[in-house]
Amino acid sequence: MKKILLFPLLRMPSGHHQVADTISSYIQKRNPTTICKKIDLLSAWNPFVESVVTRTYLEWIHYFPKSYAWTYRQMAHTSKSQRSYKYYEILFIKKMKQILLEENPDLIICTHGFPSYILSKLKMKNPDIAPVINVYTDFFINDVWGKEGIDYHFVPNQKMKKELVHRNNIPEDLIYVTGIPTAEQIEESYRTKKTNTNYRVLVSGGSVGLGNIKELMKQQTNQSNVEYFVLCGKNQHLFRKIEKLNSINIHPLPYINSRKEMNHLYDEVDAIVTKPGGVTISEALKKRLPIFIHSALPGQEEINLQQLKELKLVYEIKQNQSLSEQIIDFFSRSSFDHFQHSLRSYLMELKNGNPDDISNMIQSVMEQKRITV
Repeated sequence: MKKILLFPLLRMPSGHHQVADTISSYIQKRNPTTICKKIDLLSAWNPFVESVVTRTYLEWIHYFPKSYAWTYRQMAHTSKSQRSYKYYEILFIKKMKQILLEENPDLIICTHGFPSYILSKLKMKNPDIAPVINVYTDFFINDVWGKEGIDYHFVPNQKMKKELVHRNNIPEDLIYVTGIPTAEQIEESYRTKKTNTNYRVLVSGGSVGLGNIKELMKQQTNQSNVEYFVLCGKNQHLFRKIEKLNSINIHPLPYINSRKEMNHLYDEVDAIVTKPGGVTISEALKKRLPIFIHSALPGQEEINLQQLKELKLVYEIKQNQSLSEQIIDFFSRSSFDHFQHSLRSYLMELKNGNPDDISNMIQSVMEQKRITV
C-alpha cells in the first residue's frame, strides 16, 4: 500500500487545496489502495499561529491591498532565481522532519511554495527522502517555491517550463506541462461562434466580496441581450443584494458544492466574468469559455492577470464602459476568433494534462521509475 502526502498551506479554502484534492481524486479513482493525506505544515506546527496568519492575511488584503501587493512582490516575486528564508528554515524544518518520519510517505506533492521550499532544503541534505513533485497553481512561479532537490515539476504552460530551465537550470525532462489540474467532473467542451445575439454569462468572485459585484450587476439590470448568473458562494449578504435588484436578467446562485452541477452550469453559459484565480481560470479554459476579469486580489492574482493578458487568454473589463456592451462587442467582432486562436495554442501545450496522464506519472514516480511520456 502506497502513501502520498500533499502539502497545500493554511486551512482556509484555496486553489492550493482544490488542486491537492483534485490530484487525490485522480489517484484514488485509478489506484483505490493508495492513501492520499493532506497536511498543512503551519497548523501542524502550531494551530493557533495558523489561525492568526489566516485572519491577518484576509484582513490585510481587504483593508490594505496596495501594501500587501508591494510586500508580496518584494518578498516573493523578484528577479532572483531563489531566495533564502533562513528564519523559516529554523522554525519549520524540524517539524517537517517529524511529519516525514511519522508518515513515511512514498511520494510528496506540494501545491504551495512554502512547504516546497522547506522540502527542497531537506532534500539537498538528504536525497533519500521520498520523491517530491511541485504542482504549480498559478500562471507564474514565485521565489518561495523550492527548485533544487525537487524531483519533478508540473507546470501550467510552456512559458513556465522555459523559465525553470533557463532561470533555475532545471533539466527539461523533469518538467511536465500539465496545466493546473481541475476536477474530472469539469468536462472539456467545444464551442462554435454564436449565431444569435443573446448571451448567458456566469459571474464569479463574490464569495470574498471583491470587485463590488453588486454595483457591477446594478449597471446591467434589464439588459435584453445579456443574462447574468451570479455565483454568490457562501456570501449570503451578496445573494440578498443581487436578489433585491429584482432584475429579470440577473439571477443570484447560492453556493454550489457539486462539480458535476458546476460543469452543467459552465455548459449553459457563453462567457464567464471572474477573478484571475488559477483553478477558476483553468476550468474556464477547459470549457473554452471567453473570460472577462472584473478585479484581482493583490499579489498573486494581479500577477496571474498580467501573465494571462500576455497569453491573450483573458479580457480585463473597462470600468468606463458597460459590461454588457463589452460582452456584445466581443462576440460581434473578431475578438472571439482571436480568443479561440490563443486558446488553441494554450491547450496544445498541455501534452500531459489529462487525469490519466497525471495519475500515471505519479504512479511511475512512486514505483521509482523515470517518467516517460
